[in-house]
Amino acid sequence: MSASIGLGIAQYPFSRTKGFWRWIEQCERGDVDSIWQTDRLVSSQPMLEPMSLMAALAGGTERLQFGMNVVVLPLRDPLLLAKQCATIDFLSDGRLIPAFGVGGDAIPEWAAVGRSKAHRGGIADEMIAIMTRLWEGEEVTFAGEHFRYTRARIAPLPVRRPMPLWIGGSSRAAIRRTARLGTGWLSGIASPARVGPVVAAIREEAERAGRAIEPDHYGAGFPFRFGSWHEPFVEQAARGMARFPEVDDPRDYLAVGDARTILDRLDDYRRAGVSKFVLRPLAASEDDVFAQTQRLIEEVIPAVHVRAPA
Repeated sequence: MSASIGLGIAQYPFSRTKGFWRWIEQCERGDVDSIWQTDRLVSSQPMLEPMSLMAALAGGTERLQFGMNVVVLPLRDPLLLAKQCATIDFLSDGRLIPAFGVGGDAIPEWAAVGRSKAHRGGIADEMIAIMTRLWEGEEVTFAGEHFRYTRARIAPLPVRRPMPLWIGGSSRAAIRRTARLGTGWLSGIASPARVGPVVAAIREEAERAGRAIEPDHYGAGFPFRFGSWHEPFVEQAARGMARFPEVDDPRDYLAVGDARTILDRLDDYRRAGVSKFVLRPLAASEDDVFAQTQRLIEEVIPAVHVRAPA
């Protein structure tokens, strides 16, 4: 089973756009597999909008893959989202990894847009059904509970058909949705101990549905830091992580130490069935982002990507 390491962005850590693109160039040169952007439409801190960023990366890179971690489906329109994904995949020659979820209970968007969280699972299922048909080039007439389309069609089509379709979340509904509709799964905040049962459940459900998800299409992520737990901003990050109800011990969700520490944490996830990783540099400044990324490129990624074929 192959393994790969990508890098994720939540809050935008760069003071100028030139710094962001220098970081992307660093990743492009450094054998980073992919770039992932958290979806947050409402925030007081700078956070990039995922679809806009994916479009920029399509033109600003040549090798990197990129994905959304994860787009909240009920806040989008399926025809527009399908068209955006197809266009980005077409312009990047097949490097987009679409990843979708239904949105957490506590995200601020529900209140901000005055939209109910009710029926979000049904909305997501209808959207996925519509988008997958559009990506295959079908003329879609659809009459569902939440969406209605008459003879809708898009062009150009994605380069990759069938288009990758990764699902986020670990609820029973997310497991069922991944097993029956998805081509990959991406966890939210979850330790290896919590990821393992979800991966096993997806595999069981997929087998019952007569499907199989590729073994290297299970993903998870965590913040990493070449440094010490006693650094003030690391302690602050640990306290912030502890506020999530699903977090038992922040040390299970962060990897802080040296390269061996990070490799050991990756191995913990691999034993749980995960082989696609989205790591986020835990950094104190823009320069620190570059330094942390470079150490990951030099000390961790070669060990993981070289041994992946075994």
